[in-house]
Amino acid sequence: MFDVTCLGILVADAIAKTVDTLPEEGKLQLVEQLELHTGGCATNTAIDLAKIGIKTAVIGKVGNDGFGNYIASELKKFNINVEGLKIEDGLNTSASVVIVSSKGERSFIHCLGSNAQFVEEDIDFSIIEKSKILFIAGALLLPKFDGEPTARVLKKAQAKDIYTVLDTAWDTTGRWMSAIGPCLPHLDLFIPSIEEAEMISGKKDVEEMADVFLSKGVKLAVIKLGKNGCFIKSKDGEKYTIPTYTDIKPVDTTGAGDSFVAGFLTGIVKGWNLYKCGKFANAVGTHCVMKVGASNGIKCLEEILDFMEKYEK
Repeated sequence: MFDVTCLGILVADAIAKTVDTLPEEGKLQLVEQLELHTGGCATNTAIDLAKIGIKTAVIGKVGNDGFGNYIASELKKFNINVEGLKIEDGLNTSASVVIVSSKGERSFIHCLGSNAQFVEEDIDFSIIEKSKILFIAGALLLPKFDGEPTARVLKKAQAKDIYTVLDTAWDTTGRWMSAIGPCLPHLDLFIPSIEEAEMISGKKDVEEMADVFLSKGVKLAVIKLGKNGCFIKSKDGEKYTIPTYTDIKPVDTTGAGDSFVAGFLTGIVKGWNLYKCGKFANAVGTHCVMKVGASNGIKCLEEILDFMEKYEK
């Protein structure tokens, strides 16, 4: 049995730090660090969950290449189940060049690669059936799976009493609600960033964003507010705005949203109330930004709880 199955985008991240300007054509620019890290919402969240102590599986697709082999080996290193990982000849594994500024903010140059070829038929549903939670990670960057195929998988999971969760990525094609809308009636938890929530909902106010999602069938809407923490609202009207740990100066915000999700899902697995889920998710996100890379800063459950206790004093 697994606590969480993370189904979605798997990416290799080449992270360059510090970059505040790009070099002119034909010129070279030195950086302090250039490192290869795991990336992508499914990879990041799965590794974060595993480091916290949550039993996790991954479903997704990579190419039979250096990046794909690297992602697979890293997942295995953290004892994440990879029986649902498709490794396909002739595909390039999805990859990003992540440019980190002196403020810790990041920009991406991204190749969809193998994620663009992931389809419903690639899913081994027996893995999902062994899980308490199904997390669709990186919707809007899975063009052959987004929309109705995703909705069908979520509906099937809910019918088997599996808790369903979906997070989005930024959509340069502008599909937004047309791709996400079919999924909303089949979600126990929708957990987008505020920027993505605004585009999907068409609203500017965070509570109005949440209300749009709740009106379409989502049971719980959690909107990530970055350095401002998170907003939570349930279908029953329970709501919180929870600030994060602003005393910590970010080193690299890569993967912060995915680590927040890992923290919130940990709380769901543990049966915590919504406020504690949000506080813990903020703390996990804070640990993420303390180090370069999407998962390097994540600690075990006990260490993060100790951190929270220290900063509550």
